Amino acid sequence: MRTPSPSAPPAQHDPRTRALLEAPIARTLLRLAAPNVLVMLVQASMGLIETFFIGKLGTESLAGVALAFPVVMLMQMMSAGAMGGGISSAIARALGARRREDADALALHALVIGAVFGLVFTATILAGGPALYRSMGGSGAALAAALTYSNVIFSGVVLLWIFNSLANVIRGTGNMAVPAAVTCGGALLLIPLSPALIFGWGPFPVLGVAGGAFAFMTFYALGSAVLALYLWTGRSVVRPSLHGGGFRWPLFRDILRVGAVAALVTVATNVTIAISTGFVGQFGPAAIAGYGVGSRLEYLLVPLAFGLGGPLVALVGTNIGAGQRERALRAAWIGAGIAAGLTEAIGLCAAAFPHAWLTLFDTDPSMLDAGSRYLRTVGPFYGLFGLGMALYFASQGAGRLKWPLLANLTRLAIAAGGGWIALSMSGELTHVFVAQSAALAAFGVINAAAVARGAWFDPDKTGV
Repeated sequence: MRTPSPSAPPAQHDPRTRALLEAPIARTLLRLAAPNVLVMLVQASMGLIETFFIGKLGTESLAGVALAFPVVMLMQMMSAGAMGGGISSAIARALGARRREDADALALHALVIGAVFGLVFTATILAGGPALYRSMGGSGAALAAALTYSNVIFSGVVLLWIFNSLANVIRGTGNMAVPAAVTCGGALLLIPLSPALIFGWGPFPVLGVAGGAFAFMTFYALGSAVLALYLWTGRSVVRPSLHGGGFRWPLFRDILRVGAVAALVTVATNVTIAISTGFVGQFGPAAIAGYGVGSRLEYLLVPLAFGLGGPLVALVGTNIGAGQRERALRAAWIGAGIAAGLTEAIGLCAAAFPHAWLTLFDTDPSMLDAGSRYLRTVGPFYGLFGLGMALYFASQGAGRLKWPLLANLTRLAIAAGGGWIALSMSGELTHVFVAQSAALAAFGVINAAAVARGAWFDPDKTGV
């Protein structure tokens, strides 16, 4: 990448960038996190509202969407939290190091990456979806519902990738408010549109589970247009431009060296959920539905962690770029502490009152039994999951993801191996969830230990 000439005076930091470098950490983090947490909760709520209405179509439809949900969330997490984190990290580090032209060019490189990934996943899931959902226990009407929902989403999933690429370009500058405003505005459209398309309200046809998917993709199409308009009208710190230099591999690499490794972390997370869904699928569609609804609360923690993690990527990345290592570490631990406290509170409440959550979606006794077992067993470990997720995002900002990747692979091994052993030896559903609890604990502890031991800065420990 190009660097400023030694004889040239260094570019001045933008006021937004100076705040990331100089303002009090806790206050800055909370100020940036407030709109970001709001947007993540709104996005999660949109999915929950859709699930609520689909639940009115029956347990088979709910089970079908539960089968497709881990794959849809894989796209969300990869585009917003993984590759999106790589985008934000690269832009934040460039701005912190006063490489303004590189930051502008990175915005266009990010869009190319997002479009390519979106098209690859369109082809992959449209071709392999039937086999995937069968392997997860889908059959009959549940499998048909899963394929209907999935095919609509993945026919236009490139829109989701473009939206999150644009949003993370803006977040990399430390601006969390604009993506939040666009998302909340889109939710006002999506909330009535989803049931209208599912049930055929007013002039709309009855589309069933496909209606929720069509509404979902309409949101991303309109949101992408608004974010693009904001960037290209020059209102952002970053103004997308190649400055006559064309596309450059070093800039693609700056995003991909963080984003690609983070994508592996995301894949491991969703493979863990998919394998666990397959284990639960052996107990029937009602058990899949119960686990799907219960694990949606775990997925709700991911947006909450990302609400804090997005600002952490910008805060840590900007300070790493500017050479302020100690401030970057302090920001990471402050964010991790907040995330752990919030997620543990949610987990304990869910474990104590599981029916308060589950009955929002269905009242089938078998569904309630499976969902209650999951929440009572796994919920108390949500705090360690939140701790690990916050440090994962902070590590994205630092550009060091070896240990978060290893932590997630360990989580996958424990959940898959422990779940298989539980089914083989006892055939007890609760024991499958015990393995998931141990997996979450390992994920949080490994991430915390790595950062505490200096994995960001010791050449022998960083890896990537």
